[in-house]
Amino acid sequence: MYDIFIIGSGVSGGFIALELSKYNLKVAIAERSLEPANGCSRANSGIVHGGYDPIPGTLKAKLNLRGSQMMPEVAKRLNIDFDPCGAHVLAFGADDDAKIQELYQRGLTNGVEGLSVITGDELRAKEPNVSEKVTSALYSATTGIISPYKMAIASTELACMNGCEFIRNCEVTGLESKGDHIAIHTTLGDYNSKYVVNAAGVNSAIIAKMLGDNSFGIIARKGEYLILDKSESGIVKSVIFQVPSNMGKGILVSPTIDGNVLLGPTSHNVDDKDDKSTTSAGIAEAVAGAKRSVPTVNERKLITMFAGVRSVPTTGDFVIGQSSAELRLFNAAGIESPGLTSSPAIAEYLVGIMKQAGVEMSEKKNYFVTRPAEKHVVHMPQNEANELIKADPAYGKIVCRCEQITEGEIIDAIRRPAGAVTVDGVKMRARAGMGRCHGGFCTSRVIEILSRELGVPETEIKKQNDGSNMLYRTLRED
Repeated sequence: MYDIFIIGSGVSGGFIALELSKYNLKVAIAERSLEPANGCSRANSGIVHGGYDPIPGTLKAKLNLRGSQMMPEVAKRLNIDFDPCGAHVLAFGADDDAKIQELYQRGLTNGVEGLSVITGDELRAKEPNVSEKVTSALYSATTGIISPYKMAIASTELACMNGCEFIRNCEVTGLESKGDHIAIHTTLGDYNSKYVVNAAGVNSAIIAKMLGDNSFGIIARKGEYLILDKSESGIVKSVIFQVPSNMGKGILVSPTIDGNVLLGPTSHNVDDKDDKSTTSAGIAEAVAGAKRSVPTVNERKLITMFAGVRSVPTTGDFVIGQSSAELRLFNAAGIESPGLTSSPAIAEYLVGIMKQAGVEMSEKKNYFVTRPAEKHVVHMPQNEANELIKADPAYGKIVCRCEQITEGEIIDAIRRPAGAVTVDGVKMRARAGMGRCHGGFCTSRVIEILSRELGVPETEIKKQNDGSNMLYRTLRED
């Protein structure tokens, strides 16, 4: 019997697990994929929003601001990179100028600091590659960039260090109220828990309905993105937005925390919640939108593209709290943008609601506050790297040439709590395969290392989920 069973290990589920791991509770976090962060938390813009966009008085506005304020300390605790690079929202003419003023006033109402409205010329003095057609811009000093999947993985990892159980490849197929607990039916068998937290992303409305909660629905909204090579780094120094619409914050041009340039997303409602396909039409739309802001964008430097499906709530706001249909169910649903920014604040807020609802929580005397740092050999001082390699020669063996990732770093990604079991799991944690060759040189070595560390044949190593085996069969034995 668990005290709390969390469904979904995106950034919301990961941070809720981390917040709960401070207490004397038996907590599980179940994920239908083989790795954490395999939904929208893997495929989004990676922007820490300042908080000028949400409608004042909404949960989005409240938790965006709180999450933005928490982010520097959160990144430090998780030992992941965060860059408060700032953002500019561009206006192209009088109508947009008026919207910029509206966003500015909204931001002030929301309590956002570091906002100012500047002219097009002032913007181009800071960002010389921005279009000559830009007439004004809103500057947000508190906006930043971070790795969204590293946030989800790192929060889940630290939660597991504190005793949380990560259950992978576990899809929930049914929920039953049993009076004093909830029975959870999954593809791995049945579990029982006193309480359930629904952080299931695009499937959160389906999960809620299993216990009779029909209070919200989820619209699946697909966005396609493009990544440019690191050679394009520097075409913009800050996040470049266009004025938002009812379909989202528009197509952006942004530096990434890893040194690439990000273009996108497109924004289209889809019927298939698992549709992560990329299209020629989506690429063309993202490039055209990006060039409107930054005409010098060079699409010939495209190295990869990806798509994510966002959870758009029919309520127009985050759905966070105790379900009125089943008091043992707590929802953290409809977490669209600014969900990434809000995620640590969502966890703080929901756990507060759970306490008020009578969930018994006594804080542990001791728990891990900080996640151990990863060892990135390429970024180390030479004497430090030499000492590390002397202690563990695996850190001296380059596996991924594009990103200069060593065997030691890949082994660490596998051996950590809730560690990698797939090629994409290694990719998200250690960046092996993230470079311009897409793993053309390192994938075979990553498969070999995974096979050795997990104690399974290489033919069982998967790219992402069941059915994505990288190798079909052995042609000949050694």
